[in-house]
Amino acid sequence: MSRRFVLALTALLVFVSGMLPVLSMLLRSLRNDDRWSLAAYRGLLGSAHQWALMEHSLVLAALVTGLTLIAGVPLGLLLGKTDLPGRRLYTGLFAVPLLLPPYVLAVSWADLLGPDGLLAGMAGPGIARATAQWLFGLPGCVLVLSAVFLPIPMLLTMIFLRTVDPRLEEAARLLAPWPTVLRGITVPLILPGIALAAVLVFLLSFGEFGVPTFLRYDVFPVESFVQFSAFYDFQAATAAAAPMAGVTLVLLLMEAASLRGRAGQLRLSGLERGLPRIGLGAGRMAWAAATAGLAVALVLVPIGALVAQSAEVAAYQEALRHAGDSLLRSLVYAGIGATLLTAIGFLTGYLVQTRALAVWRAVDSMTLFLFALPGTVIGIGLISLWNTPWTNLVYATPAIIVLGYLAKYTALTSRISATQLGLIPASMEEAAQVAGAGWARRMALIVAPLARRGLAAAWLVGYLFSLRDTDITMLVYPPGHDTLPVRIFTLMANGEPALIAALCTLMIAASVLPLALLALVPRLGRDLQDP
Repeated sequence: MSRRFVLALTALLVFVSGMLPVLSMLLRSLRNDDRWSLAAYRGLLGSAHQWALMEHSLVLAALVTGLTLIAGVPLGLLLGKTDLPGRRLYTGLFAVPLLLPPYVLAVSWADLLGPDGLLAGMAGPGIARATAQWLFGLPGCVLVLSAVFLPIPMLLTMIFLRTVDPRLEEAARLLAPWPTVLRGITVPLILPGIALAAVLVFLLSFGEFGVPTFLRYDVFPVESFVQFSAFYDFQAATAAAAPMAGVTLVLLLMEAASLRGRAGQLRLSGLERGLPRIGLGAGRMAWAAATAGLAVALVLVPIGALVAQSAEVAAYQEALRHAGDSLLRSLVYAGIGATLLTAIGFLTGYLVQTRALAVWRAVDSMTLFLFALPGTVIGIGLISLWNTPWTNLVYATPAIIVLGYLAKYTALTSRISATQLGLIPASMEEAAQVAGAGWARRMALIVAPLARRGLAAAWLVGYLFSLRDTDITMLVYPPGHDTLPVRIFTLMANGEPALIAALCTLMIAASVLPLALLALVPRLGRDLQDP
């Protein structure tokens, strides 16, 4: 098959798996009794309760975005630019919450600060009531989501540091100390990454419904889920989902417009040479201690409380009895999803990197839009498109879950693949082409082997994010095919605390243990660490 045909087919698959369901959802929301109608939107816009929920969501997203940028960007500079000891360990620790369903960290904090948590046993019920009142509400949601999404600005800062030409910093160092160089040269050049991090954190926080549901803080995304799952009012659910899609699109367009003309400043030159490191001198250990303290407070303490809550063998036996089949399904579906995500992401990344088709920018923007879109919107869109008698082969099988993974997470594997492909000299493929090798042969024998590091990293990322998915899976899974995150979420309302803690611990183990594979996979283009 020709290159253009395969890449066009890949672009079509991305559109059908993600954008077509969203468009189908929006069209169906405008139909009422076989007539075009805006009744659902008039009811939504005329409800004071809906506006209050929207305000709650916007305030929550703004607070989380502000806190994660304030902490994440300096943390990314510290871990990616200095000689801080233990940089890899700290990077891994801070990234752990991002690999879990966000509500798992909410359960962890509840096991620590809740009315029946560990603090209640140590400090007494009075203190526990005060901390529980603080946790169950807006402050608790901000705390949990800030810990979950902190890795986004941290990692994007570290990655974009590698796009800064070291020669610019070296020249500036002849005239100014490092703090001045960072303020005047480095940070302005990585502003596109910081802006992207801000947009992603805002949108992911805005679309989150698991943590606010558990911590009893009413937000707008819950309305769409409730309208669909509790009342099965499809039109009201899609009308409630449309503003979330609109907010996502507007913010991404604003981010793209604000950075127009600045993309040319970004090059991969930083990947070709080692980063100039900032020596912390006598303060190295103090900085290391402060970083370790933050990692302990945000990651190890809540997860430790969760493990302590489930510290009985009987709790794990009960957990496996209730959810052993869901755990197995999660592993299988995540493996299938990761494999397909790697293949499609590799081809999409190749399309974006080589610009082989005129639609490359649209495909790239589409994958980013779908990743930033709340999972509930994608889930409702999938139901809107595939819930017909003619498509039961997809809708009534786990294939609908895998389609949700492809719609949501292709952006991740595509960006990883594009980054790795950018490190491969174009002359390698051109030489094979001159020798008479066809495109498929070049891809199989030249490009893919040279990109194996990126492919391995893309598979692992696709696996981890498919494994943690809750929003989409909860809406679309067929009867008898629920995954572990969905089973935990449905049991949280009435399950015993020890059982829920054991299930969440199993979820953490299933998510974190595969990271041991990183020791066997060479790092992706040395994006985050020096060799």
